[in-house]
Amino acid sequence: MYKLRATIKKDLRILSRDKMGVLFMFVMPIILAIVITAIQNSTFELVNDNKVSLLLNNHDTGEASKELIKSIEKIGMFNLTLVKGKQMDAQVIERMNNKDALLAIIIPANFSSKMAAKAKNIAGKALNNFGAPVDGVNVKADADSIEPITLYYHPVLQESFRASINGALRSSLQLVESKQILQTLYFSLNETALPDSLEKDIINTNVAINQVPVSRDGTRVTPNATQHNIPAWTIFAMFFIVISLGSSIVREKLNGSFMRLKTLPTNYLIALLSKQITYLSVTLLQAAVIFAIGVLLFPLLGLPKLNLPSDIAGLFIVSLACGWCAVSFAICIGVFAQTQEQANGIGAVSIVLLAAIGGIMVPSFAMPASFKIAMNLSPLHWCLEAFYGLFLEAGKLKDVLINILPLFVITVVIQLLSLWGLKRKNLI
Repeated sequence: MYKLRATIKKDLRILSRDKMGVLFMFVMPIILAIVITAIQNSTFELVNDNKVSLLLNNHDTGEASKELIKSIEKIGMFNLTLVKGKQMDAQVIERMNNKDALLAIIIPANFSSKMAAKAKNIAGKALNNFGAPVDGVNVKADADSIEPITLYYHPVLQESFRASINGALRSSLQLVESKQILQTLYFSLNETALPDSLEKDIINTNVAINQVPVSRDGTRVTPNATQHNIPAWTIFAMFFIVISLGSSIVREKLNGSFMRLKTLPTNYLIALLSKQITYLSVTLLQAAVIFAIGVLLFPLLGLPKLNLPSDIAGLFIVSLACGWCAVSFAICIGVFAQTQEQANGIGAVSIVLLAAIGGIMVPSFAMPASFKIAMNLSPLHWCLEAFYGLFLEAGKLKDVLINILPLFVITVVIQLLSLWGLKRKNLI
């Protein structure tokens, strides 16, 4: 026990002198957590709260285009600016290039007349099918198609966001077309205009959608950008101890510490155990610091507060498992690297790659099928799934054991690989 205490004291002194390593282990992940969360939170607010600037140039003068504009305004997604005149199309594009607006819509000149003709044609077909043809309502085998509405978008808008915008605009167009058909049918049957009250009763019959996040304990706390990012970047911080720990092991190999230990009444396995205890404590401290920042600092910065899981003991055990895996990985890199440059370069690049395929940088559900096997081999994936089970799904320790067990297996394999490397090099 005395030898272990002395070795831990030595490792703590070495760690205290490694200012760059401490910087990587604490300052960098904290900055990443704050910056990434702020950016992602701004994206959520853009979709949910803020309005996207939209230029609209209406070449039509009929009622259908006016109804379409009203419907677009009711969506609530857009900050609408009307532009008049056919010659303004070029200016619309120019303003978008200057990022005055991210979207622009051009309504063609014959939009209302074509929409009315299509409504009459559909109404005529419906009446004929009911066996009640009405004079004045013509049915054409091939009705003239409506000239498409042009939607210009700035290239900075991602495809997923454009898809939601396109869906909202299609809903507006569908609403306008349904109103036209409904009014035509009612007038054909009653020879009077459709009352506004009846039109509202018929049109506004959409069933409400109640969005409820799935959780294991029945709570309905809506996840936010903080709940997603804090666990992810905590794991990233834990594994980045490879910069300090991997370099420390390489230095000891190069300066002959391994050979000197063989001449003393001790074993290098004690030194490895000391490093694991020391750096495992560091990873737990990293988790505590980043979680505290999410709880205490984020609200002061205008970011959503981190909601800690109800199972604090489970959170500690998951953090312990993730930290042990991170320490084991760093030791393995240090054992097989020949120089400090190799340890730093290989360690940093491998962590970024494992984070990418593990779901930290790109959500796991968005991964192509060909990456599924590689994702399951990444220890960061199982760390993230375990943390998400606690933070996002409000689970308990028993609920995330299925994620901790593969992580434990990977950790044991890495430990055995490190021991094999030490024996192969005659260092133990």
